[in-house]
Amino acid sequence: MAKVSVNGVGINYEQAGTGPHTVLCMPGALGSALTDFGPQLKSLAGAELTLVAWDPPGYGLSRPPDRSFGPLFFREDAEAAAGLMQALGYDKYSVMGWSDGGNSAVILAAMRPENVTKLVIWGANAYVTDKDSELYEAVRDIDKWSERMKAPMLELYGEGYFRSTWNAWVDGISALKNTENGICRREATQVRCPTLLVHGAKDAMVPAEHPEFFSKHIPDVRLHMFPEGKHNLHMRFADEFNTLVTDFLMGR
Repeated sequence: MAKVSVNGVGINYEQAGTGPHTVLCMPGALGSALTDFGPQLKSLAGAELTLVAWDPPGYGLSRPPDRSFGPLFFREDAEAAAGLMQALGYDKYSVMGWSDGGNSAVILAAMRPENVTKLVIWGANAYVTDKDSELYEAVRDIDKWSERMKAPMLELYGEGYFRSTWNAWVDGISALKNTENGICRREATQVRCPTLLVHGAKDAMVPAEHPEFFSKHIPDVRLHMFPEGKHNLHMRFADEFNTLVTDFLMGR
């Protein structure tokens, strides 16, 4: 692990692999490089791919500052990610984004077409519906989470910060419900790089309309379904996922 200053914030990142093709990995809500991309840092990185997985500002070890969720928090993460790659000296790179990280990855690809060569997203959504808000409310109370899901977050943040920040996330993303651009409706149409859209058919957090929206509005996109995949399909089916992503990024 290492840190670099981006706009005055110490950004924590993990780098793995020695390949000529660099890939930025963007984690989900309250996620970090190690909690969200362990199987990729271990096995996707290698002689073909160099992975840079980061902790967004206020997440993981990129603290201080404490995290906040204003109306532009997805764009702010995209801008910080671009700043990280610039600080590390990467001019051309692909981006992989999971869940919230997928949302910001779409924005980053739209913002920086001169930098982002390929895009991989899964568990993402371009807008927030009433149904989505209900799903977020259903997981607001961390006391109802399974120990398996909760333990990594408690270890990373401690109970107080995790509880308050998770509540703030639920409020922040729900505030985007039924807004004109939602999260990245407009930016999805502006993505110019080849895009791999992955979806788990059993993803309880992301209704099927969301990958359908991306598949219709991202200009150069291919959709790959995991019939048994849930929200964390890249962990549960790591070998299959890693092979799929490697073949896509390397043009095979």
